[in-house]
Amino acid sequence: MSQEWIYTIVFLAWLVGAAAFVIGLHQMNSPATARNGNRLSAGGMTIAVGTTLLYLITRQGGLSLEAWAIILVGFAIGGGAGLYMARTVKMTAMPQLVSIFNAVGGGAAALVAIDDYLRVVGTREEEVATAIFVVLGVVIGCVTFSGSLIASGKLQGVISGKPILIPGGRLVTALLAIVAVGGFLALVFAAGGALTLDVAVQELILLAIIGAGLLFGITMVLPIGGADMPVVISLLNSFTGTAAAMAGFVIGNPVLIIAGALVGASGGILTKLMADAMNRSIVNIIAGGFGGAEGTVGAVAGSTQVREIGVDDAAIQLAYASSVIVVPGYGLAVAQAQHAVRELAEILEDRNVDVKYAIHPVAGRMPGHMNVLLAEANVPYPQLKEMDDINPEFDRCDVALVIGANDVTNPAARRPGTPVSGMPILDVDHAKSIIVIKRSMGRGYAGIDNELYGNPKTGMLFADAKEGLAALIAAVKQV
Repeated sequence: MSQEWIYTIVFLAWLVGAAAFVIGLHQMNSPATARNGNRLSAGGMTIAVGTTLLYLITRQGGLSLEAWAIILVGFAIGGGAGLYMARTVKMTAMPQLVSIFNAVGGGAAALVAIDDYLRVVGTREEEVATAIFVVLGVVIGCVTFSGSLIASGKLQGVISGKPILIPGGRLVTALLAIVAVGGFLALVFAAGGALTLDVAVQELILLAIIGAGLLFGITMVLPIGGADMPVVISLLNSFTGTAAAMAGFVIGNPVLIIAGALVGASGGILTKLMADAMNRSIVNIIAGGFGGAEGTVGAVAGSTQVREIGVDDAAIQLAYASSVIVVPGYGLAVAQAQHAVRELAEILEDRNVDVKYAIHPVAGRMPGHMNVLLAEANVPYPQLKEMDDINPEFDRCDVALVIGANDVTNPAARRPGTPVSGMPILDVDHAKSIIVIKRSMGRGYAGIDNELYGNPKTGMLFADAKEGLAALIAAVKQV
């Protein structure tokens, strides 16, 4: 078979892989088809990687022994580490894992661009288009790499979740932007022949751009508080896709361009939706300074008077209700209580209680965190209701059962002058009765008391989510 036919097959296979990405992404619109969409996308990536190897093998000269060794070792280390982390990570740590994967993707895209530029700099292959895509890939990839590592550290608690303001931060950010833009123009003009620079000078400029990108990622994420981390994760995911697309332009790989563009576009759209869900602009989020660390266990809100209830009282309310809306939050994820809440729901359903789950877009620590958590426990997809769909139902709800959710249920968002003002919330306070399972009166990421807890209709059941639900299950069975 001639090389032309092989290349035709390769490019057609790349097209099939790209189509699999698009269809897989579309299937992720619904929880019912998301798993198949993920598998289809993974299949598309397998086709893309396999045919890329075929393309490299059939090129003139093929692959050297050293190249094969690098590829196989990379597959073994990267694939092995990815498989291990994906299988062992706890659902509560999934946001940190996503941030690390974002960092790896951005770093890889930057390395591809750097390697290709070092190969062509000073040669006839150096062109303006190459310089443009290289610098964009390096800057976006480096920002994503360092920013994602900082975000992962904040989520893990290694770095404080509170906004960390850098002295002269805005000036530093402006200087880094000047270095990146100035370096970009210098390399582009040099590639076009409008500016004469030695190869060594161009390499030093590229090194300065790399340093500016890495520092910019750090200075961008450090001042952002924990309350905004879900949006930051989504934004950095978009950066990863954009960096990958730039790398695709650099090496002339259409399937990488398509995959990167899909991730970049979908991540950008999701970032906008997440920002809207918090009633905040993306610019305002990047400016930082909002939200602190999660409240300390045992901290008491001095200004909020609450009514504490026992397990038996809560069980009676749930058992004799006609409708119950469960509001899951990060506390449920920390306690790994998703299976317990599903068991409680099944017991209530056996008593002809209508049970639904209210999902806020930014509940937990990443987009879709609660959906994934409940899906793992085999909660029926039709019971998962998004905020706009479930809010009108709280007025007809007998009992709202809040498990570890804080800021997303705070009525203070409806008043001006608070850190959560204007943030769309779940209308839990409209329910006839409210039960909140919480370990303590600790505050959420916004760092303020939740006015819901002082509502006369609210009963506080102080317990770990998993233990509290287990006690409720036993008590409901006795009613």
